[in-house]
Amino acid sequence: MSPKQKVYQGVLDEIRKFIEVNDLKPGDKLPSERELSDKLGAGRSSIREALRAMELIGIIETRHGGGTFLSKYRPYHTVELLSTFILSQTTKDDLLIVKQLLEKEAAKLLFHQMDQHKLEQLTNIVNDPSLTMKELHYSFFKNIVELTENQLLARIWGLIDQYSKSFTGHYSREFYLNLIKLYNTQNYSTIEGLFNEE
Repeated sequence: MSPKQKVYQGVLDEIRKFIEVNDLKPGDKLPSERELSDKLGAGRSSIREALRAMELIGIIETRHGGGTFLSKYRPYHTVELLSTFILSQTTKDDLLIVKQLLEKEAAKLLFHQMDQHKLEQLTNIVNDPSLTMKELHYSFFKNIVELTENQLLARIWGLIDQYSKSFTGHYSREFYLNLIKLYNTQNYSTIEGLFNEE
């Protein structure tokens, strides 16, 4: 990571911490350039440049003479924009591989906790005509990782999904139906093969 990237990361981390600790909402004020400079040990010009980049993608807004404020932004949209500019093709390929591995392991983990109610939830998602295939994929696996009740798995999958939204794909509709069928027939051993076919 270059010195400039480290400053950007530091500013992002500092603002994230400040938002969490102070439970900030859109429109609330953020630390000044001077405060960020002191906390991070970075030059004011580097802080200013990082803040401008964040303003450009809609994370913050600067009011002349008033300071810097948290914007009314959609986090997914912001991360999608960042991923478009920052991630190389190699990184994108790696992310998709990791995402598929997490989805496969989550599907296998849920197998041992499956019941009729959970099956109905997954079936309803696949049969929802209002969902595009990308939306179906997201809803289906968001449901799966949450139903495993493994919070760390859900957070890691969610983070990777955020970073890969702009270029991620989906499986065929038949895949989701087949996975539900395997849950129904309690055929654990073939889950691995189902993912490998995609």
